[in-house]
Amino acid sequence: MNPILSFTLTTSTAKIKPLPTGNTENLNTQTVRDELTTNQLQQLVVSSLEDFKATDIQVLDVSGNNPLTERMVIASGNSTRHVKSMAENLIVKAKSEGSPPLGVEGVNEGEWVLVDLNDVIVHMMLPQTRAFYNLEKLWEASADHRSGASSSV
Repeated sequence: MNPILSFTLTTSTAKIKPLPTGNTENLNTQTVRDELTTNQLQQLVVSSLEDFKATDIQVLDVSGNNPLTERMVIASGNSTRHVKSMAENLIVKAKSEGSPPLGVEGVNEGEWVLVDLNDVIVHMMLPQTRAFYNLEKLWEASADHRSGASSSV
């Protein structure tokens, strides 16, 4: 059986010494958190957005329409600064819960910030940007098109 090793790095050398064998209960070990379920992640997102006073929060279930994600959350902010702060708060909360974003886009501009949390994709936008792109209508039309196409076959 190999003993557990401890090491200390310095600028010139690395010192390696075996730890005592036997009781290892008091060793500091990093535990792996269980991943959040889609519903827990959605709840975290909505709670974070509510905490930072996002407006018109919409949750879309896109699991049947999109192979990349289960839910999309769309919310509005009053200014670019507000949208950025909502995104930054969400990123901090997601990381603290063990679900760091896979990607973040648009945080520098703040007009439309996308945070990809894998099972939940979050769009935070200015109201005029949201009205222009109208993602809710796009996904509704996509769902209608798919259901219409499948019923005509």
